[in-house]
Amino acid sequence: KKRELENILNFEEKQEELKLKQQKLWKKILEVGEALHLKRKQIADNIEKNINQILVELNMPNAYFKVNIEKMEEPTETGFDKIEFLISTNIGEPLKPKSKIASGGELSRIMLALKTILASADGISTLIFDEVDTGISGKTAQLVAEKMAYLSKKHQLICVTHLPQIAFMADTHYRISKITKNERTYINVEKLDYQGKINELARIM
Repeated sequence: KKRELENILNFEEKQEELKLKQQKLWKKILEVGEALHLKRKQIADNIEKNINQILVELNMPNAYFKVNIEKMEEPTETGFDKIEFLISTNIGEPLKPKSKIASGGELSRIMLALKTILASADGISTLIFDEVDTGISGKTAQLVAEKMAYLSKKHQLICVTHLPQIAFMADTHYRISKITKNERTYINVEKLDYQGKINELARIM
């Protein structure tokens, strides 16, 4: 009872203390948020430069990739920044969110470029590419295969593909197929030997 009475009597003093503490915390949030914003802008510039260079190598010479960082008034758990990846794939086209402008083949190459850049920074040892060949063929497929081969020198790559240009670059091949037995469907995974690799590459060609 005595403690409750003291709290009531000292309410205004406690309220002022809490207000000052809140102001100090908000000031710290602003300082950390600004430092994070500046760091993100610096990193975004490097990402843009590197990804645009890789997109040229992946047969997208007219593409322009940009990391858009919009600073908000109120923070979230990740800071004050709203970050969006924008891209223009053809000369004269405005920058738009990649999900609204890129085709399947373009998205595949953008993701490959992103993984190539970020994998070296985040320490990921294994990268998985599922249908990275979507919407590509010919020369572009060869360029994607060469980029993946380069990436595999520093990381383990697991890739699901239907293109011989990409498949033949692998060190180890597995053929995945569906089989039906007793009215049930099963997935069969078979490791291929040297002759099996030749036969399978010839088949998908």
